[in-house]
Amino acid sequence: MRVRPESINFEVHPPRAEKEVGTLVEYEGFSKSYDKFSLKADEGSLRNGEVLGVVGPNGIGKSTFVKVLAGEEEPDGGEMDFDISISYKPQYVVVDQNLPVKYFLRGISSKVDTSYYEAEIAKPLQLERLYDRMLTDLSGGELQRVAIAACLTRNADMYILDEPSAHLDVEQRSQATRTIKRFAENNKKTAMVVDHDIYMIDMLSERLIVFEGEPAVYGEAHSPTGMQKGMNKFLSNLDITFRRDEDTSRPRVNKKDSHLDRLQKSRGEYYYYNLDE
Repeated sequence: MRVRPESINFEVHPPRAEKEVGTLVEYEGFSKSYDKFSLKADEGSLRNGEVLGVVGPNGIGKSTFVKVLAGEEEPDGGEMDFDISISYKPQYVVVDQNLPVKYFLRGISSKVDTSYYEAEIAKPLQLERLYDRMLTDLSGGELQRVAIAACLTRNADMYILDEPSAHLDVEQRSQATRTIKRFAENNKKTAMVVDHDIYMIDMLSERLIVFEGEPAVYGEAHSPTGMQKGMNKFLSNLDITFRRDEDTSRPRVNKKDSHLDRLQKSRGEYYYYNLDE
C-alpha cells in the first residue's frame, strides 16, 4: 500500500465571474453527421487566456466537436477557418513511434530542458521517472501524463485537451488540473478541456460549453456561457445537485430527494452555492 506523505488539498472558490478580455477567435455554427449520429454546434467565440470546460453525457458529440475545432475533421455545414495555431490532445492516445519519453518531448521543443519546464510541467506530472522509458512500455496513466505534457509543450495559440483525466488516480488528476490551469494563466493561453470529471471542470473552467441531445443519436453544442448558468443547465439535465464536501472540498453529488437536494432544486441551484445565504 502506498501512503501519501501529505494530504491532498482542494482549492475552494465560488463560481467565477466572467472576465472582460479580448476575443481570440470566433467560430460559425456548424454540423457534422455520421451514419447514425449527427452534431449541431451553435456559433461561439473563444477569449484570450480563458479556460473553457466542455460538458455533456457520453456519446453526445463532445470529441467530434473538438476534432472539428482542432482541424482534425471537416464539418458538413459551416466553415472552420482559424488563423490561429492549435495544440490538440485527443481522447485516445495512440503511440506511433517507439522513443524514450524525454527524447520524444525534446523533439517537440528544447524548452523541455529548462528549469521552468521542470518546475511547471515535469515535476507535477511526475515525468522525471518516465524520461528513460520507451513510449510503448508506458501504462495508460503514464502515457496520459506524457500526452498532456506533449500538448502543453507545443507552441500554440490555443490548447485543446480531450479527457486528460482518463487513467489517472485522484492525486494525478489534481496535479494535472493544477498544471493545465497554471499553464494557461502564466502563459495567457486559451485552453479547452473536455472531461467527465466534474472536479477538474469545476477547478479549471471560467466558462462552459454545454451539450444536450440524445446519446448516440444527436447532440447539440450550445454557445459558451458562464459557469453558474452552464453548470446549472448541465446538472439540471441530469437531475442531480452538487455540494462541496466539508472535509475534502471536492464537489459531491447530493443524495436524491435529500433535504439539500430538494432545497437546491427549489432554489434552482443545482451547482453548489453558499448555504448561509
